[in-house]
Amino acid sequence: MQNCKAMEGMKPVMVMVLVQSLFAGMNVLYKLVANDGINFRILIAYRMVFAAAFMTPLALVFEIRKSWRNLTWTVLFQSFLTGLFGGTVAQNLYIESLAKTSATYSVAIFNLVPAITFILSTSLRMEKLAIRTHAGKAKVVGTILGIGGAMLFTFYKGFQINIWSTNINLLRHYGDKNNHGQAPSSANKDSGSILLGSGMALGSCTSFAIWLIIQAKMNKGYPYLYSSTALMAFMGSVQSVAFSICMDRDWKQWKLGWNIQLLAMSYSGIFNSGIAVTLMAWCVKKGGPVFVASFQPLLLVMVAVAGSLLLDEKLHLGSVLGGLLVVSGLYMVLWGKSKEMKNQITPLPATASLQCQDEHQSPTIEVITSSSMEDMNHINDRNVTNN
Repeated sequence: MQNCKAMEGMKPVMVMVLVQSLFAGMNVLYKLVANDGINFRILIAYRMVFAAAFMTPLALVFEIRKSWRNLTWTVLFQSFLTGLFGGTVAQNLYIESLAKTSATYSVAIFNLVPAITFILSTSLRMEKLAIRTHAGKAKVVGTILGIGGAMLFTFYKGFQINIWSTNINLLRHYGDKNNHGQAPSSANKDSGSILLGSGMALGSCTSFAIWLIIQAKMNKGYPYLYSSTALMAFMGSVQSVAFSICMDRDWKQWKLGWNIQLLAMSYSGIFNSGIAVTLMAWCVKKGGPVFVASFQPLLLVMVAVAGSLLLDEKLHLGSVLGGLLVVSGLYMVLWGKSKEMKNQITPLPATASLQCQDEHQSPTIEVITSSSMEDMNHINDRNVTNN
């Protein structure tokens, strides 16, 4: 029985690890298509379109009877907000921050998502700080450790560590091309551009955290995960396509072909904006926004491992030390969340449970059948004749 409960409690953790591995695969594909010269604004638009095309049939097959009855204007407005903050704004701001700063700098700032989500959740009273309890201290310290590990991972190199060598480099198959909507070289960037890019990266983090908050609210009134993800993808696709058309009116860039760009669009749409968003919404329902956001620094470690295996990227001492801090911080946050859940479910004392049983005990009702009534009549007749 205890093993079953332990496995049930580990499900959200395993699901979030799977989600981060899906995003790691997306990052590898993004590196390939960036080298191939893709317009990332158009990629984001197609990504949301593929997600809507994939999730809509699932919602129609599995949830249409129940979800259609509860579809209100409030749900549609929440879907518009999830598509805006979780899709269009977060992704496009992140891409623009790459153009203004660098990939390393933007990735480092994006690891502030757990802290921003924690601040928003406690401000809206969706998460209890409880700094005086061991669980509250573990969550705060774990969040700081995760962010610190991500920063160490990003900015400190150290000596090179050769753990394995696969001799696989997928980048060799794609030559450098002039890319549009992508970060230029780090040269010729003034301080104003870097400051603006930092603000965009911070805005992307905040937008993603707001999506987690809205998703938690939406799950309570509209607990249909396939339908909510399909609505989010549809709203996001309309917004992203409109934004991309306004920014890039070269219709040749919208033409699709059987290449790595189509693979990146379909993969990121189906597996990331479709399946991964559905799984994240389920984890938000189970553990809350802070629980989901706490796994964000783990993505940096997974991307580094995937890059060393598939792109012939090298690992350094900072990667190992930062990864250890990220995993340690994540463990502390999960421990704090588990302690909170155990404290919320406190068993009743034995005397109280007995009193409840006595109060709710139903009175005994004596049922008289027809045969017993006949016996009573015979006894009365005998008494009358004897008298």
